Amino acid sequence: MESPRQAPEDLLGEVRRRRAELRHAMGVLEQALGSPATSRSEQWVARVRSALDEIDADFRMHVAVTEGDNGLYVQVLSDAPRLAGRVRRLTDEHRTLSDMIAQLLDLTEKPADDDAPDVIRDTATQLLARLVRHRQTGSDLLYEAFESDIGGET
Repeated sequence: MESPRQAPEDLLGEVRRRRAELRHAMGVLEQALGSPATSRSEQWVARVRSALDEIDADFRMHVAVTEGDNGLYVQVLSDAPRLAGRVRRLTDEHRTLSDMIAQLLDLTEKPADDDAPDVIRDTATQLLARLVRHRQTGSDLLYEAFESDIGGET
């Protein structure tokens, strides 16, 4: 079994920063979803939309940092090619998560009816759960590749 090598600190630092930003955006979305939507659905949808805009931007940066030409996954595959399947699964998840974010942005563009908050809340809650799992899987990948824990955000 090949021993893990140290990932470049600047790359890990960037991953940690992006991870913290995404986690913060997830918290903002969770707070928006948890606020009352009854009798003020327009304001509720606007607040959720704002949080989704932040998630969208932060997730795009996450994808750029991980999948870019000099990104994290290039480094992982160079140092630990045995993890190619896990990298591929995370990359596939990026497409799925991006599609979910786009769907939610569409839903919050012009809510169709009074049931819109329920549909948005259900879909966004599913998104948050998938993002949490994706972050856990990514953290596990980095630990296995580099024996480096990136989990704790400040």
